[in-house]
Order: sequence, then C-alpha cells, then structure tokens
Amino acid sequence: MVEFYAPWCPACQQIELIWESFAKESEQLDITVGKVDVTQEPGLSGRFFITTLPTIYHANDGVFRRYRGSRTLEDLQSYVLEKKWEAVEPVAGWKSPSSIVMHGMAGLFHLSGCIRQIHSYLTDTLGIHVWISYAIFILATLLIGLILGLMLVLISDCLCPSKSHYRNETSEVITKENAENAENAVLEEPEEATELSADDAEEAAEVKNLSEEDAPNSSVDDSEEDLALGKESGEEEEMEDLNEQPLADSETESSVRQRRGQVADHGL
Repeated sequence: MVEFYAPWCPACQQIELIWESFAKESEQLDITVGKVDVTQEPGLSGRFFITTLPTIYHANDGVFRRYRGSRTLEDLQSYVLEKKWEAVEPVAGWKSPSSIVMHGMAGLFHLSGCIRQIHSYLTDTLGIHVWISYAIFILATLLIGLILGLMLVLISDCLCPSKSHYRNETSEVITKENAENAENAVLEEPEEATELSADDAEEAAEVKNLSEEDAPNSSVDDSEEDLALGKESGEEEEMEDLNEQPLADSETESSVRQRRGQVADHGL
C-alpha cells in the first residue's frame, strides 16, 4: 500500500497518524506500507498520475488498484485481510504506472519539478523579481517551441515532400521521358522512311508491270475502236453519196429539158 501526500496538504496531515499505525501493523498483515512526497518525487507521482491528495494505491504482482474506501485504520486493515482489493478493477493498461505512456507522464512531472526549482533559485537565491522570472520562462518556452517546430518541419519535409516539390520532380521525369521518346522517334524515322521507300518502290514496280501488261490490250482495243469508227464513217459517206446521186440525176434531166426547149424555140 502506497500513499502519495504533500507536506502542505491538510487532508494528508489528518491521516498521517492513521497511516503510521497502519505501517506498524504491516508485518502482521504481510504487506509493505510506504508513502511518497510528491514535492520530492514528481516523476513517481507523474507515473501514477496523481491529481488529488492524498491518493492511496494497492499494488500486487505488478497490478495496481486505487483505494477509494474510508481512510480509517479498520477499513484499511479489512481491505487487506478480507482481500477486498480483488473486487476492485485494476488500473487500465495505458494508465498503469509500468506503461510507456505513464513513463512519459513521469518525465513531464519531473520537468515541472525542475522548472519549479529553477524558479525558486532565480527568485530566492538571485533575488530576481517574480515577473522577470516568469518572463524568462515565457521567452525560453517560445524559443524552445520555435526550435522544435523547425525540427518537425524539416523532418516532415524529408519524410513527406510537399506537392510542389513532387510536381517538379514528376515534371522533370516527364520531360526526360518526352526527350527520350523524341530521340527514339528521330532514330526510328529513317528506318520508317526506308521501309516506306521500299514499299513505294514495290508499289511503283507493280503499277509499271500492270501498265506494261495493259498497254498491248489498250492498243488492240484502240485499233478495234478505230476500225469500227472507220466502217461507220464509210457507211455514212456511201449513204450520203446515194442520197446525192438522185439529186444530181434530177438536175441533169431538168437541164436537158431546158436545152431542148431552147432549141425548139430557136427552130421555130
């Protein structure tokens, strides 16, 4: 059983005699009884997260339970003899004095004790005014906060770079990839050009062969078309001649008749 107290605490002073009597009977109860001055052990009081005074804890095999019963000698004895502590719920895991969280809390309490001692040294030993001491602590707190904040910013920038930096890196990577792609395209263009020229040459050769094959056929077709056109023109000329021949015969007959008529007239 452990009691956390402070010399200036009235409630702690009231149970001081009771706690001493309880400690004297510790051998009969087969327990260990102790007390902790929170002003002298701020780290230990921080591990138990002492917020009220006095505070009593029961500890058994590394399991801690807070005593919330009456602070009389009989109640304390019955709590141990009748094992009433078994019905009390132990302190939660993260609140346990042996946890890492409470070790950190102990460090904060120890730091507060150091700050209190420094304040006492400045005001009592050096004779500095209380408000000047407060101002010194405020400036020191701001300076330490700025340093810690700068360190956190640097660490965060190293672990998680900003988006602008990431964008710059990605843009540089993209430009490098584009340049590599452009170089590859420039190198591939002559090959494609040679392939295209070879394809064009093959196509030209095929067209030439086709034109050569079609040339005789086209000449034969043209000659046949010319013969057909010649026959048609000859037939048309013969028809015109036949049409013109009756006209000529009729004209000669009419001229002969006119001459005969004139000779007859002269004979008369």
